[in-house]
Amino acid sequence: MSLSFLLAMLRGNFGLTSRILKCEFSGFGLGFLVLIIGINWLYFIIQKRNLMKLREKFFEQNGGFLLKQQLSSNETTIESTKIFSAKELEKATNNYSNDRILGRGGYGTVYRGILRDKRIVAIKKSIIMDHSQIEVFINEVVILTQVNHRNVVKLLGCCLETEVPLLVYEYVSNNTLFYHIQNSGDMPWFSWENRLRIATEAASALAYLHSSAAMPIIHRDVKSANILLDEYYTAKIADFGASRLIPIDRTQVTTLVQGTLGYLDPEYFQTSQLREKSDVYSFGVVLAELLTGRKPLCIQKSEEEMNLSTYFVMFVTKNRLFQIIEPRILKEGSLEQISAVAAIVKRCLELKGEERPTMKEVMMELEGLRKYNLQSHKQEEIIPDRNMRLTSEQHPDLYPV
Repeated sequence: MSLSFLLAMLRGNFGLTSRILKCEFSGFGLGFLVLIIGINWLYFIIQKRNLMKLREKFFEQNGGFLLKQQLSSNETTIESTKIFSAKELEKATNNYSNDRILGRGGYGTVYRGILRDKRIVAIKKSIIMDHSQIEVFINEVVILTQVNHRNVVKLLGCCLETEVPLLVYEYVSNNTLFYHIQNSGDMPWFSWENRLRIATEAASALAYLHSSAAMPIIHRDVKSANILLDEYYTAKIADFGASRLIPIDRTQVTTLVQGTLGYLDPEYFQTSQLREKSDVYSFGVVLAELLTGRKPLCIQKSEEEMNLSTYFVMFVTKNRLFQIIEPRILKEGSLEQISAVAAIVKRCLELKGEERPTMKEVMMELEGLRKYNLQSHKQEEIIPDRNMRLTSEQHPDLYPV
């Protein structure tokens, strides 16, 4: 309380006392407000500085400097590859809002993002990161930025300022092949001709990764859910979260078994020896899905029917192929063409990897079938009785397996 206030009270000037009291409390309130703002500002500055230090720590921890060094030494990737900031991707995804989620998987969550230049991208946020494998991860990022194939989803860049690195891919708008197979009844465009085209495009992408990329890449999780379709229904192989680079002088590597049940190569599962033929097996399951419309693994079915790969091979071996083929395909395709694709499936699903074809061979065979000019048949001749057991004696040219 000030001296002027005390004097006023002593003089009995209560009106003046009231005015001084208001001024005193007004000044105190203003000072208190300034103090609160100052504390908040200081707290904000400290928090921002701590966040910057944390992001710098994550950037270094996730191999940011190594990535910058490798990108700067490669003129072909430096222009097309970007290291995004955490703030940039938070804004692009509306702080990773649930309504931006495109899908979830065993390796992480994918978000739809809109960058400052209005480009739509897919941002993959992994669940975990093995920091002992940072150098391998960085090498894979560098290699994937050099992958240039129309049927492989393009990696645009990454963010290393978060605890787990984020990968930024081109956005592919028309859902997954798995979705289209399971909902084919509502999609007139999903004809046999288009299925064969999509299969050929996916095979072409995998063949490129195995034999034409800067360093061979084994996808390790080939499945219909990882084959995306763009606005023109062009196939694009996606999700390289489990992928591994294979040194040119080696044909296989020993790894922890990763993949998706129903697609997993049994030889790889038993030996932990990962090789290109593991992708071939998984692709055989995808082809079987395209032919049958069935899921690769369905626990609701009988033990015999539960696993599509073994069920399909059994039907082909017993010359009962057309009992398992989707009716629409029987209407639209020829017996010769369907049988030839089934033969490819059976070879891809061989239990021994050495007995499977390469992805390049699969691609060339599928491409040949697409270009093959079939003789015209009447509709009745194309559709066999699904309950009839077709034998190789009745149709000796239909079972080249």
